[in-house]
Amino acid sequence: MKAAAGGGGKETTATSLLRCAVLLLLPLTVIYIFYAIHVILSSTPSCPPADPVITVTAASAVSHLTSSSNRTLPSPPPPPAVPAATTLQHVVFGIAASARLWEKRKEYIKIWWRPGGGMRGFVWLDRPVRGSDVPEGLPPVKVSSDTSSFPYTHRRGHRSAIRISRIVSETFRLGSPTLDHRQPYYVGSPSESHLQNIYFSYGMAFGGGGFAISRPLAARLERMQDACIRRYPWLYGSDDRVQACMAELGVPLTRHPGFHQCDVYGDLLGLLAAHPVAPLVTLHHLDVVRPLFPGARSRPAAVRRLFEGPVMLDSAGTMQQSICYDAANRWTVSVAWGFVVMVARGVVAPREMETPPRTFLNWYRRADYKAHAFNTRPLARNPCERPVLYYLASARRAVARGGETTVTRYQRWRRRNDVRPACRWKIADPDALLDSVIVIKKPDPSLWDRSPMRNCCRVLSSPKGGDDGNKTMTVDVGVCEDWEFSQVNST
Repeated sequence: MKAAAGGGGKETTATSLLRCAVLLLLPLTVIYIFYAIHVILSSTPSCPPADPVITVTAASAVSHLTSSSNRTLPSPPPPPAVPAATTLQHVVFGIAASARLWEKRKEYIKIWWRPGGGMRGFVWLDRPVRGSDVPEGLPPVKVSSDTSSFPYTHRRGHRSAIRISRIVSETFRLGSPTLDHRQPYYVGSPSESHLQNIYFSYGMAFGGGGFAISRPLAARLERMQDACIRRYPWLYGSDDRVQACMAELGVPLTRHPGFHQCDVYGDLLGLLAAHPVAPLVTLHHLDVVRPLFPGARSRPAAVRRLFEGPVMLDSAGTMQQSICYDAANRWTVSVAWGFVVMVARGVVAPREMETPPRTFLNWYRRADYKAHAFNTRPLARNPCERPVLYYLASARRAVARGGETTVTRYQRWRRRNDVRPACRWKIADPDALLDSVIVIKKPDPSLWDRSPMRNCCRVLSSPKGGDDGNKTMTVDVGVCEDWEFSQVNST
């Protein structure tokens, strides 16, 4: 049977079956060929690349892993290194001073500067001083560049504000690595005076208390500071000029309560005995307040007592407050480590003890306590409620069963002609029973690596009255246990 010309004939059944078989087998054959080639190629060993970096897709990686039992994936790259913690070696100090006051100011710098302890920095003066006026052991002295071309129009201020504000840039230009840490930070604290902060800014780090600027931010500031200063001739000081430039850079103040402008008059006892739970970083205006320790021969001598004792033994714990209770005598004990111990009759809640008592006056003498920029509490009018004060007398290192520890002794202090009247309270008077307090505390250099939390104190022994001659209390201070807190028990 012939088909018609032009293919118009009808297809037989056998032909149709043959065509269907070809169409079915052809793709299977092609798949088999590709599969065989793949098996042959994948079973042939090959040299791995010199740099074993995975650049294939997830599906290809699975195929590679299953097709070769004697090959493994290259190791993933190691995780990025964790940046080293900021230490003293990352900090460069820029210290502002004047040649006229250098003889007085250098006595304070001598106390805290440690040239062999990794400190780096410079003192910036307005004009040169004799080399003999810069004793060994102090930071190098630099002379600030001329700022006479910068406009300054504030009627009550002084042009030195421009020179001081440029210390950041001038220190940066010396090429010393400064406080890095990879992000722009402007760290400091406002004033203790509400009015000061209103006149200037709550967002400004007051320059007397000092501030810290990270290296990335210092680099940005150095590029624009001179032009920025020219835009603010009417501002008063160096610190508000720096803050004005920070506002242009868009970097806010990171508040740190350890920087102290000390815009107060009188006695710093109330501020420091209830120090915030933060490291003590700076203290300013020491020449306008009473010496830190009463009876010290000078203000620098009082600061030296703090540095050569507690700061050397455990700088992280200096001024840190602990609150506990002597149950036997029903006394409240507050330890500002390295500074003062206060012992009060009765049970005073921690909430009250951590609020600074007003032993100081506002920076503006016409302003009352409502002009402070933080909570305060009044001094007790009833003499029976006034705490007894024990100031630091000595500090030393000791070895105990648990390892190295510190022993600080605090001695009873009375003002001249200070006579405490007899009280009818049934609670014993610590002034009559207690002459000294000994505090045992292990150094804790990692204190600020943890979340902020007051240390706990425990009264180990105290006088029980009588005439046995024992007029000493012993207190242990350290990290709180999980179950431990400052318990208030008035019974």
